Amino acid sequence: MSLNHEILNNVTKSLSEDIGTDDLTALLIKSEESAAATVICREKSILCGTQWFDTCFKQISPQTEIRWFAEEGDVISAGQKICEIKGNARSLLTAERSALNFLQTLSAIATQTKSYVDEVLGTGALIVDTRKTLPGLRLAQKYAVRCGGGLNHRLGLYDGILIKENHIMSAGGIESALKAAELIAPKGLIIQIEVETRDELFKALSAGAKMILLDNFSLEDLSYAVTLTADLTNKETVLEASGGITLGNVRKIAETGVDRISIGSITKHVRAIDFSMNFIN
Repeated sequence: MSLNHEILNNVTKSLSEDIGTDDLTALLIKSEESAAATVICREKSILCGTQWFDTCFKQISPQTEIRWFAEEGDVISAGQKICEIKGNARSLLTAERSALNFLQTLSAIATQTKSYVDEVLGTGALIVDTRKTLPGLRLAQKYAVRCGGGLNHRLGLYDGILIKENHIMSAGGIESALKAAELIAPKGLIIQIEVETRDELFKALSAGAKMILLDNFSLEDLSYAVTLTADLTNKETVLEASGGITLGNVRKIAETGVDRISIGSITKHVRAIDFSMNFIN
């Protein structure tokens, strides 16, 4: 599914659940009345979600004019005016909440992602998202991660293989699970396996794993994993740290030498950025 199609899908559903049969409060305003409004950001953040914002207004009234003063991915400051909107007054009010909901949520994800990306700057480690996303908004949230400088893990169960504890148990062990995955994986598809101990790491490396998820490894064990992987595979196997990662420890984790750090909280623990829209004379 293309991003443009997903944006239209997200917006259509959002407007439908908000408007229902009609925007009753908007009926207080004359149908022919025009208005202009500004949107202000109340806190420092990374701007993200402008396409969803625009589509909300255009869906209600294609004649709506929107002039942006910042671009997607820009750092915006508290109190900054980010855009002006002109159009039918009823339409502006009807689209307002949905438009701001997308802007505040996606900007929050981009902002949080950028905080982690900045924290590991210079280490070579990449910040990666997970499948811990809000139902129905996965592609939007993963777009916001990219906007903040992070990378996307697999989009879903269909475009990557991640062998976890229950898969390993059901398949009869690490080696058996990897062999079975190689048989079903389309050519070029990345196969990743999760390990929880040094012993499991050794087994995965010995079985030829090309990407390994180190689940809740201590700093000492992460350093050990990097050294062992370099010795056994000449650094060809990609190592990804995951579990219990915060802004307070992500730098130390990155400094162990792992290639990637996956963080569920950048899409799961979202605190909306404060935006407001107000009519102007």
